[in-house]
Amino acid sequence: MKERARISSRFNRALGPKPVKSSTRNNKLFGTDGVRGIANVEPVTAETALKLGRAAAHWFKQNAQHRHKIVIGKDTRLSGYMLENAMVAGITSMGVDVLLIGPIPTPGVAYITRSLRCDAGIMLTASHNPYEDNGIKFFRADGYKLDDKIELEIEDAVFSGKIDTIRPTAREIGKAFRVDDALGRYVEFVKASFPKGMTLDGMRIVVDTANGATYKSTPWILRELGADVITLHNQPDGTNINAGCGSTHPEVVSQAVVQHRADVGISHDGDGDRVMLADENGKIVDGDIILAITALDLLKNNTLNKKTLVATVMSNLALDHTLAKADGKVVRTDVGDRYVIEKMVQIDANLGGEQSGHVIFRDFTTTGDGIISALQILRIMKSDGKRLSNLAQCMTLYPQVLMNLKVKNKPALVDVPELMDEVRRTEKALGTSGRVLLRYSGTEAKIRLLIEGQDQGEIEQHARSITKKIQETIAK
Repeated sequence: MKERARISSRFNRALGPKPVKSSTRNNKLFGTDGVRGIANVEPVTAETALKLGRAAAHWFKQNAQHRHKIVIGKDTRLSGYMLENAMVAGITSMGVDVLLIGPIPTPGVAYITRSLRCDAGIMLTASHNPYEDNGIKFFRADGYKLDDKIELEIEDAVFSGKIDTIRPTAREIGKAFRVDDALGRYVEFVKASFPKGMTLDGMRIVVDTANGATYKSTPWILRELGADVITLHNQPDGTNINAGCGSTHPEVVSQAVVQHRADVGISHDGDGDRVMLADENGKIVDGDIILAITALDLLKNNTLNKKTLVATVMSNLALDHTLAKADGKVVRTDVGDRYVIEKMVQIDANLGGEQSGHVIFRDFTTTGDGIISALQILRIMKSDGKRLSNLAQCMTLYPQVLMNLKVKNKPALVDVPELMDEVRRTEKALGTSGRVLLRYSGTEAKIRLLIEGQDQGEIEQHARSITKKIQETIAK
């Protein structure tokens, strides 16, 4: 933290005094996971990408005295070409070199950034969103995502115009290189997370790569480890990423597992940092169950740091009770894998994640990695000699209702009294046996509702009542 503060201070000195911000200024680029929106509509335009490239390059140049370089990877969206070229132009215009690694999962960018000793990594992706969207994620030199303070300083550099006059010339302008073996490097890195001497021989695995960034890597890794792999949706064309497939449609791989009599199904999102599984019967195994299985395994082997699992407020309450029975505990954070990772680093935890399938194994990597998460489950299946359905019985989930509702605006919830009155009535009715969580999406014009309790019918009724209030207030 002290080193980052020192770098930040030097960055601000290099830019000069900060202008006084107007209270009406509402320039905001970064959400909960980088910059995201409709491609070619602000802020995800070539113009803003170029400015972001310039601002980020200038920030990271303050880090050390050497020839600077930044990695850029992307998923399979058509708009990735536009943003990639704009970012290259912006970064090289500040005298920083660019290493282009092409379509690769987001965790691959984090790994290559560390492996090639780069100043930063950039991933162009909108994760599980449709192809019309795109986004920009940043990683520090150590492979972790940027914290809020750094993002605010980069935003300020974009909007303030402070770096407009910084123009390296002649030999000081940066260059761009293509790293042809980046995906192969990442594949070997992932395989190293699986025990030496253990194979997947005899296992049939269905993989849905969502026509995204894992379309080559995950089948490649599983086949090299000995699995019989059946691959779905691995023909990206720039417009079919996440289209009716992948981790947001786990029913697709569930059906295929039953059809092909497979041992397990794996579904990724568009950029490969999350995973959803299906057992041999086609039953979906989400992030919470993945966390429970792996946490209990680490507790059994006395390798769960601090006997603590980090999860978000969205994770099922059964997770707390399951770990407590095994002498472990759960620490909760706000929603977003970046907040999970920050808490993990803060308390030195080595396992954390989200219900959505972002799972972070810090013993191996610095961010969510869908295939590493899947491999840890496959390892436990092999070592324990159990099917996934047997392992998943370690936890009985509390009934939940999860809803994502489109909204036209995002007023502070405390300023919507009719809605909050309905939430309070629901909380009172559930008492200590349930909970209500209402929050806006950080990346989309949506509000997310979670209701958890002991009776499915009761919480569904409460969900209808709250949904009606949302539609009457902020959705109209």
